[in-house]
Amino acid sequence: MDEELFKSKEPSGTEQDAPLAYRMRPETLDDFVGQEHILGEGKLLRRLISADRLTSLIFFGPPGCGKTALASVIARTTKKPFVCLNAITASVADVRKIIEEAKWRRKRDNSRTVLFIDEISHFNKLQQDALMPEIENGTMILIGATTHNPFFSVNRAIISRSIVLEFKPLAPEHIAVLLKRAVSDVRSGFKDMNVHVSDEAINHIVKTADGDARRALSALEIAVLTAEPSAGGIIIGLKEAQEATGRRYVPYDREDEHYNTISAFIKSIRGSDPDAALYWLARMLAGGEDPAFIARRLLIAASEDIGNADPMGVVVAASVLQAVEFVGMPEARISLAQATIYLATCPKSNASYLAIEKAAGEVEKELTQPVPDHLKSTGYTGAEVLGHGKGYLYPHDFKGAFVNQRYMERKMKFYQPKDSGYERKIRYFLQQIERMRNQNGKRNETTSQKSDEGKKREHAG
Repeated sequence: MDEELFKSKEPSGTEQDAPLAYRMRPETLDDFVGQEHILGEGKLLRRLISADRLTSLIFFGPPGCGKTALASVIARTTKKPFVCLNAITASVADVRKIIEEAKWRRKRDNSRTVLFIDEISHFNKLQQDALMPEIENGTMILIGATTHNPFFSVNRAIISRSIVLEFKPLAPEHIAVLLKRAVSDVRSGFKDMNVHVSDEAINHIVKTADGDARRALSALEIAVLTAEPSAGGIIIGLKEAQEATGRRYVPYDREDEHYNTISAFIKSIRGSDPDAALYWLARMLAGGEDPAFIARRLLIAASEDIGNADPMGVVVAASVLQAVEFVGMPEARISLAQATIYLATCPKSNASYLAIEKAAGEVEKELTQPVPDHLKSTGYTGAEVLGHGKGYLYPHDFKGAFVNQRYMERKMKFYQPKDSGYERKIRYFLQQIERMRNQNGKRNETTSQKSDEGKKREHAG
């Protein structure tokens, strides 16, 4: 716990030795770069901070996008007591001490304490619950920051009393601004070191940072501190930038990115965009996703989004699942790519998915239909005595392997084939069956009428 963590206006000796990313934190909202969707002129969050009318907030977004930096701006701006806590290292005793101090300030001069909790998702349920009474009665204003989706990791009670704000990865132009600012900044950057960074070096660091300002500034710092000074100062070109950044890291966690990326992958297949689907596939594989998980999702998509528009889709997907288990990575990515392209370029139909959804709804909500006697099993002694199977007509004994008979007590329509791919043939087949069923029905009706007329004449005679 450190109430002065964000307060210092001028860097101390310790802060001058701190990492560049720490030293370059903004002091005012005008210094802040990025997140215009929540901090632009006239936006609610900007108005709240500028007017010092804070309410409980949850900042949610990837690393290095400005969550803690914005907390530092709030600390410098607010007139309220500001307390900082890191949920990873904080103990229960730290939390209790902060609560007691906040109560004391409220009683002393009716001031509300702003509590910033970095990585709040690492607090367990009891620790989060302990904060609720003071948030509820206004003793504390909570600002929580987390890289995890708060709707999964933060108590609902806290969420319901807070404004949840999603931070986006910084755009390339934002990262470039921060890098150039660090080179020219006298107070916290490298201005006094006569550093010159080429445009190629800036562009390379921007690309490898992937929206993470902390990573970009760290790479720049490594390049500067390890470069050999020359008569013209410290020159950072593409070669120095490449050495400082190393291999590009692909951000991919097992929570938000896992679900968001597989969602984008499936929706790209459903939208018949093989290039987008391949990009998300490559992104998942680079992030270390389980290839068998991807193959299973392909199998689901083959039935849900393609179905009988191309019945081979599910065959291909099932084969790839088996191939992934037998072959393993990295070669299995070729099979995954093949299946991805095949499914993305198949004709699409969700008729099978809609059909089972309707049937399941019927089973769940309506009266259960009994199995008609003529359809019941006859494979045991006594079935004939019970009348099971009596009157069943074997379709293969009839022309076209079709005979008109009931297959359920109340006829229902669940499957509506689309006019797409192979389902066009299925639709035509079912239309033919319906036509034959109607013709048989009329024939049976005519036969019945003739029979009734004959009986009447016989009775009259």
